[in-house]
Amino acid sequence: MKKIKIYISLFLICLITGCATQSTKHKTEKIFYSSSGFALIYNDLDYKNGAVSRKLNNEKIGTIHSILKPFTSVKIINPENSNFIETKITKKGNYSNIFNIVLTKEIAKILELDADNPYVEIFEIKKNKKFVAKEGNTFDEERKVAQSVPVDEVKIDDLSKDKTNNDNKNTENKNYFININNFYYFDSANNLKIELSKKITTKNLSIEKINDTKYRLYAGPFKNFSSLKSTYISLNNLGFDDLNIYRK
Repeated sequence: MKKIKIYISLFLICLITGCATQSTKHKTEKIFYSSSGFALIYNDLDYKNGAVSRKLNNEKIGTIHSILKPFTSVKIINPENSNFIETKITKKGNYSNIFNIVLTKEIAKILELDADNPYVEIFEIKKNKKFVAKEGNTFDEERKVAQSVPVDEVKIDDLSKDKTNNDNKNTENKNYFININNFYYFDSANNLKIELSKKITTKNLSIEKINDTKYRLYAGPFKNFSSLKSTYISLNNLGFDDLNIYRK
């Protein structure tokens, strides 16, 4: 009887340690943040009016993000002209959900952003793998160094939503779209489309078949930030606070 108890005890110990080892082996890898959308170009009036909760120095390279912590390394790209800067998040703060980041005028100048249409892409970067831009311009030499780093060092942080592939930098006639949600079934997407049509003024809601098990409900096309803004805010007010803006 004693031997049976010992065997059972040993079996349980092996089972527990085996599970522990297995769970250690299958630790979830860190998923890196990425986002595409419109940037808020910082202005002191925005801070005074409460549109943004933290203050920045517009003469320096500076950023505010609502999710990423200070000192997080990021790459910010203007897909309109392929200009980019690699820097760190300066502060964490709050601002309207319609924007995906707050940038100083110095960064906007480096990226040559259109103030009326400041669309950017943001990628979190692995530590110690890429250079970080200092306060100043992004010189051509620095760009060459950055471009020589393997692409697989940047990972995307959104498994539920497909990001638009922006390898093709020809931006002529490109429009903006709001990805509302992805569904497994067409009927689910269509039911939400019908409900939203009753609650928001826009009529340009559509469903795109991604594959046999994924249907995307989206709003668009929109020509620019101004035409997109009211639809975004309407959806946001209905509780859609994780809307992805993409171009094609």
